Amino acid sequence: MDLSPVRKGETTASEQGLETSITLDGDGTCIAQARHLAADFLTRRAGHVAAVSARVGEVVQLVVSELVTNAYKYAPGPVMMVLRITGEAVEVEVWDSDRGLPESRPADPGRVGQHGLEIVKVLATGFEVRQVAAGKCVAVRIALTDDPETAGPPRPGR
Repeated sequence: MDLSPVRKGETTASEQGLETSITLDGDGTCIAQARHLAADFLTRRAGHVAAVSARVGEVVQLVVSELVTNAYKYAPGPVMMVLRITGEAVEVEVWDSDRGLPESRPADPGRVGQHGLEIVKVLATGFEVRQVAAGKCVAVRIALTDDPETAGPPRPGR
């Protein structure tokens, strides 16, 4: 996986909106590190656009946690995470080295664990998985407002 263009934890203003990215080592601390980066990113962006509600901040952190946990569990090596503010949504991308595509399991209230993908799909206004040269990218779109209908689906090819 080519992670060389990644700016570790740097927030930049771009034509698409605000963006930050980080390469995580893939060790046991990467999940907490990703959650902290997401919370900090949403707090810092408040000067550029309207403030994010506490609920949206919690949703973004939960989605980040679930996606990075899956990458940590199933893909060897580093994990790259990109957070991007575009219009009325935050886009979360998690890149890892496993080319296998995640599969949703049928709802089963008796199943212990393995509900992460189900949780992410319920919370997101858009969900996309695509294979890339060195693995896969899971992209999720989350409305910045408390009305998820305003955010729309993720942009293909991002």
